Amino acid sequence: MRKRTPQPDPDFAPKLEVAKSASWAQLLFQCARLINEQALAQVQRRTGHAVRPSHTTLFPHIDLEGTRPSVMAAKLGISKQAVGQMVEELSQMGLLERVPDPRDARAYLVRFSAQGRKGLFAGLALLREIEADLASQVGAADIEQMHRTLIRLLAALKAC
Repeated sequence: MRKRTPQPDPDFAPKLEVAKSASWAQLLFQCARLINEQALAQVQRRTGHAVRPSHTTLFPHIDLEGTRPSVMAAKLGISKQAVGQMVEELSQMGLLERVPDPRDARAYLVRFSAQGRKGLFAGLALLREIEADLASQVGAADIEQMHRTLIRLLAALKAC
């Protein structure tokens, strides 16, 4: 006797979409992903650098004075080798640099290079362009209210 393969539920996808759209956090994730994709496409058009989403997940974990790759790997939940590969790619683009760790001569820190620090401001300016475009589509007042709400939400999350 052959086993019957269960048939997929044809209502699953629509039910999932309804459940996802009922979650403001899920909507925020989707918006962040789409904005990130737009920004990275613009960066590639403007600079020729193929910065990937995985690269941008690394950026918030790099302290301005420098961070050990092992610390970044632990925060991201990925291997030191994966962090090392991303650091190498971003170093080749001129965005990051490796410097000796003053607390341990055997280790090194990763920090933004001079070009990378300029790139942070350029990236923020690019985000402001995307925000302005979205504000013209959605309404400036709604975007301003969302901005105020996100500031309060961020403070609440940092306090946890």
